[in-house]
Amino acid sequence: MREKENLRDLFFGQALFQAYQENYFDAIVSLDTELNQYRRLDEPELDPFTTHYGQAEFSVGDLELSYRMHREAGRAIEAVLKGNVPQPVRNEAAYRLAKIQYHKQQPQNALHALEMIEGRVPERVRAEERFLRARVYMELGRFEEAVELLKDLKGESSLAGFVEYNLGIAQMKAGQEERGVLELTALGKTGSSDPARQALSDKTNLLLGYHLMETGELELARPYFDRVHLEGPFSNKALLGAGWVEARAGRFDRALVPWKLLQDRQATNEAVQEALLAVPYAYGKLDVHSTAAINYGRALETFSHEIDVLSNSIISIREGKFLEALRRKEADQVQNWVVALRNLPGAPETHYLLDLMASNDYQEFLRNYHDLNDLFERNESWLGSLTAYEDIIELRRSYYEPLLPGIDDKFRELDARIKLRIEQRDKFASRIEQMLVSRRPEYLAFADEQEARLKLARMREILARGPRHYSEEAEARIARLEGVLEWRLSTEYDQRLTEAYKHLQQLNEEIKKLQVVYHSFVRSRQAATHSYTGYNDTIAQLRSRLKMAQTKLEILMARQGTMLEALAVNELDRRRAQLESYQIKARFALADSYDRANELQEQRLDQRKIEQHRSSQPEALPQDNPPELEASTEEGDDA
Repeated sequence: MREKENLRDLFFGQALFQAYQENYFDAIVSLDTELNQYRRLDEPELDPFTTHYGQAEFSVGDLELSYRMHREAGRAIEAVLKGNVPQPVRNEAAYRLAKIQYHKQQPQNALHALEMIEGRVPERVRAEERFLRARVYMELGRFEEAVELLKDLKGESSLAGFVEYNLGIAQMKAGQEERGVLELTALGKTGSSDPARQALSDKTNLLLGYHLMETGELELARPYFDRVHLEGPFSNKALLGAGWVEARAGRFDRALVPWKLLQDRQATNEAVQEALLAVPYAYGKLDVHSTAAINYGRALETFSHEIDVLSNSIISIREGKFLEALRRKEADQVQNWVVALRNLPGAPETHYLLDLMASNDYQEFLRNYHDLNDLFERNESWLGSLTAYEDIIELRRSYYEPLLPGIDDKFRELDARIKLRIEQRDKFASRIEQMLVSRRPEYLAFADEQEARLKLARMREILARGPRHYSEEAEARIARLEGVLEWRLSTEYDQRLTEAYKHLQQLNEEIKKLQVVYHSFVRSRQAATHSYTGYNDTIAQLRSRLKMAQTKLEILMARQGTMLEALAVNELDRRRAQLESYQIKARFALADSYDRANELQEQRLDQRKIEQHRSSQPEALPQDNPPELEASTEEGDDA
């Protein structure tokens, strides 16, 4: 992930939270969903996610790389390289693409990506870019160039220890043997409370110890083995190497010190198994054959037991129990879940798992299988969730459908009221517009005035029917009443027009309120309907896609599991063959030790008998003749 910025979007923050918890799959899903939604917005600049959009696109590649989705990560970063982006961003993208190629063990492609960098690399990845370039050079055999880069990186706090280690290796490979040894020696002498740094120091000392031992510099090799911590991951090999240094120098009594310490450790370790043979071998060289025979017997017992364990492990693996152990949730609840597998009950196949973990390929297969299993379980959970959604939808249907007929009747009443009010409003507004153009006082008459006007009009009709009904008095009274009415309408016209306009505004407000209720009902009605309709096809498609994904996952898990089992069986077969070879050597050595011990015991018994015989004999006779006897013998000779 790139350096932190002020968080403006909560959904992006959620993806970052998942990433920092190393839940890379959840982070990728969250970030991909947010990006897809953002790209479909009509006005994306109004979304607070805009401030994080560039970082999010980069982060997707980082997360996919962390989740070992090298192909997808490479596509995302290549898209950035092809886009119209500033040069620093392009350089960082090239660096990340090179990192992907390097992890895929394609150093030539990684170097090609690094060569795409022009100008300065962003400060936050500058040291990592140079360190990656140096490792790529080392993979390609360009050790001199790697040495120059690593020299410049010395002192970089974030890469402390790793730069020195690679620099020493590069110098040794480049023919600078003395400088490389000095560089690694300085690194090996540094202590640290950090387990990773201390392990690197131990690994360096172990490397130098074996290197010097193989070149015959035994006196120089022993101090490097002594610097390795006795409780670290390299302690067993260091103890074994320290013993062999003394043994090659002919100091077998001193070789027994580290070997006997190693002899009592976990018997599944290869160094311990070799020490089980090395200890009696040293005793044999010291002519302590009886002790050698006892230790050979102990080694035979251990080898027999471990061969049985390995045989059971191979049988267990072929029965599928090994893969079952990998899928157990108990192991996934701790950080070092692979190590925890050793402590699971009923899993003899995991006794040698830590030794198998020495292979990077095997670790990759294990992580891939674990991720595939996690995806399979997620899909199973999602398939169950689809059934739960269907149940929820059915519950909504059973709740809303009985209510909808009554609600629809009320809606029709409301709709009729709104239409009536709108019709009245439109008619009223039309008259007011006409009155603004030409005076029409009759439009502003009150109800009683309208009724009076109608009565006066009917009276005139009656007068007009014939002379029988006509009188001047009646005509005068009707005319006077019409005049009074018209006078009132004319004098009050402006005031009534103003009041009418105010009433029109009030009517508009009432209509707006009715329309709000109307639209609210429409939305509620649609929401109620949409809460249980239109989902069947989508759920069916999702279920079909999930089932297809499950089928693919099962195939991939079977292939990955077969590969895991094959690698495990091959490794355990190798270890069993090695133990069987050790067993044969131990048997012959045991027999030879017994013979030598018996021969030595017989020699000692014979020596003891001779000494006892000598001590039991009387005073020995003189070996020389007395003088008298010598004289008589000489006289006889003369005669």
